[in-house]
Amino acid sequence: MARRREARAEAAAADGHQVTARDNYFMAAVHWGAAQWPIHTDDEVNRFYHRRKRACYARYAELADHRIEAVSIPFAGGALPAWFHLPPGYHGGRLPTVIAVPGMDSFKEATVALYADRFLSRGFAVLAVEGPGQYEAAMTGLHMTVPAWARTGTACVDWLVRREEVDAQRIGLSGISFGSFAGTIAAAHEPRLRACAVMNTCHQPGWTAAFEQAWPTYKMRFMYMSGHTDEDAFDAFARTLTWEGHAERLSMPYLVLAGDRDELSPLECTEALLAAVPGPKQLVVYQDSRHSIGGVPAANLGPFAPTLAADWLADRLRGAPMTSEKWYVDASGKVTKTPL
Repeated sequence: MARRREARAEAAAADGHQVTARDNYFMAAVHWGAAQWPIHTDDEVNRFYHRRKRACYARYAELADHRIEAVSIPFAGGALPAWFHLPPGYHGGRLPTVIAVPGMDSFKEATVALYADRFLSRGFAVLAVEGPGQYEAAMTGLHMTVPAWARTGTACVDWLVRREEVDAQRIGLSGISFGSFAGTIAAAHEPRLRACAVMNTCHQPGWTAAFEQAWPTYKMRFMYMSGHTDEDAFDAFARTLTWEGHAERLSMPYLVLAGDRDELSPLECTEALLAAVPGPKQLVVYQDSRHSIGGVPAANLGPFAPTLAADWLADRLRGAPMTSEKWYVDASGKVTKTPL
């Protein structure tokens, strides 16, 4: 599929059809990145797919309807790879900005939508980043550890505050799936962030459900992300994967969206995390939803989770007040709110 989309993009560009070329270069990049998912070693096949992904996305960036810049953020003697997006029609001024952390099976090129992106359309700049252990970062030897993620938020904010397009007083973080864990750790150690919103939770200390009860792919991928080849050594490492000792530092507004049947992270683990958070907080629970919120009546009839998170971040970054509370979205779409 990646090859087909790339060929379509090249043909369209040769014919002068720039919009068609743009769209297909984007889709080709996403397919090349998806092809990397089952490869858990830095072999030539993985690197070839990566090079094609970068090349197609760079061509997309040249043709996109908004400004996109390739970024390398100094980090631990190396660099975190990212793409920096400015909203369509941007002509100057300082913008609210979101650091977007993708999931374990996603990557920075797939983080910002081709059309009507939820953050860009709300006037945000977006720093789509891959932190330690994620795709390109792992390929450069920056492996996943909790201490590394504790430094990631600071590295990203340090880079952002030097940009003339960024309002340093309005920077937030969004994390999905793996990003719900890594982003929480990053936010806990960076007080300049004004808000943090995460969804599709990975909050179980030790990640037992993900590594021992779910598809083996998760454990295999995480071993690659953390630089482990010995399973016993990885099992010992997995015990360090906890928010405990970190969530207690979260003082900015913090939002979590979760399914009450999350097979990778039991809801009680998220509830324990929120009990430790001292700052303002909100929990939105979707009845019957599994890890990826959706496909159940609560998600179809209730608030659309990605939109809710984007609106919530917009409210927080403009300084709107909030109440710490739990929202339970039932199968009719009804939202019941209780104090948290």
